[in-house]
Amino acid sequence: MATRHSDNTTTARSYRIRCISCGTVAGTPAADFRCTRCGDLLEVEFPEWTAGATPEPASLKALWRERRTSNSPLDTSGVWRFREMLPDLDDWSSVITLREGNTPLYELPRCANAAGMKRLLAKHQGMNPTGSFKDTGMTVAISAAKQQKFRWVACASTGNTSASMAAYAARGEMRSLVVIPEGKIAWGKLSQSLDYGALTCQLRTDFDGCVRVLNEIIHRYPIYLLNSVNPYRLEGQKTAAIELLEQLDWGVPDHVIVPGGNLGNNSALGKAFLELKQLGLVSAVPKISVIQAEGANALYRTAHEKHGRELVTVEAETLATAIRIGNPASWKKSLRVLEATCGCVEQVSEAEIAFAKAEIGTDGVGCEPASAVTLAGLKRLVKCGFVRPTDLVVLILTGNVLKDPEYTIQFHRGDLSVPRMPDEEFRTLTAKQRRAPVVLDADPEAVVDALEAEDKRDG
Repeated sequence: MATRHSDNTTTARSYRIRCISCGTVAGTPAADFRCTRCGDLLEVEFPEWTAGATPEPASLKALWRERRTSNSPLDTSGVWRFREMLPDLDDWSSVITLREGNTPLYELPRCANAAGMKRLLAKHQGMNPTGSFKDTGMTVAISAAKQQKFRWVACASTGNTSASMAAYAARGEMRSLVVIPEGKIAWGKLSQSLDYGALTCQLRTDFDGCVRVLNEIIHRYPIYLLNSVNPYRLEGQKTAAIELLEQLDWGVPDHVIVPGGNLGNNSALGKAFLELKQLGLVSAVPKISVIQAEGANALYRTAHEKHGRELVTVEAETLATAIRIGNPASWKKSLRVLEATCGCVEQVSEAEIAFAKAEIGTDGVGCEPASAVTLAGLKRLVKCGFVRPTDLVVLILTGNVLKDPEYTIQFHRGDLSVPRMPDEEFRTLTAKQRRAPVVLDADPEAVVDALEAEDKRDG
């Protein structure tokens, strides 16, 4: 329980942490952020909102817009600018921020045409300080850790979480432990955690094995867990939804499509849209849909084979390393959001992901492979009629293109191999998308010939 002390807010209010299944309210959450009664996940709720003590919508919108002209560290953050929607802090000086959020909303005209849409938008969370959406949640969760005077923070990661946590820990003068699966992380992401000074341990297991090891460590050592089971993480991540609606002048899109890995992101965005409707800032919510890689499709199988009653775990295998997770922690939260917003879950092949990533690039927007599942999934949803060509759709791009440059280089050189498709077939399929470097003599005539050849190719 906390009470707001800042005088730059519209109202004082409190929050509490409760179990998503049995409803038990946690005073001080356990080290693993699990319910001590039933073992399920926890979430933040604001009981005053339920009781009807809600801020006035127009005042909130005006306040958030006014803060965009402020140079206060809290206001220059695209997360803390919306602090009326966040858990309070007793000590605002403990906020650790890198000016996260404030990410662009792009038009994707070529991708819209490829998907059969009249218009298509992308909210690029890869434009955060460390290159992924994780920063928006990390600023809130690590600020909570700082306020509780933890010296060490830790996470298991496929790359983006570790990069984000290490950066924010360094910024807050804290120590960080990163546990990652050996050989199953993009070098661009690993280099970040090293540069930010994390103790980085590569374990001979997959991501889910790293989670199991870390869960033992947090019970044996005074260290604060920063994986997405931490409910403060999701509170920060939900601000992307608020920022998106503000960028649309509070118009609500028909669909928001999100990559599915550990499933915290779509859970957070859905929570935000539902809370904004509860507070009267919007009158409707978008359909939120999750797209997974076929080789890491735990939620898809859970929804289709078990009708959401129990999780189907998988041995995850996909080149989209950010979503290579077979035992997603937030599956219940994710399914709850899909049901509440009338969204769906779809899966796409590795070939579809690679092709979609290159298509996004033709609009001048780069993203890591996991982000591209959104466009690949949209194509399937258009074909089956779930998305209409006239609907307004926003793709959530979760990671920067420089997170996994090896993937991009291999694709354009024709060296990328994808599961369940012969190399020659894949190269033929992607021939028009690939742009390999052309090696020439230092001769202007040779370059002119290359230009003319390119014009013929485009024609």
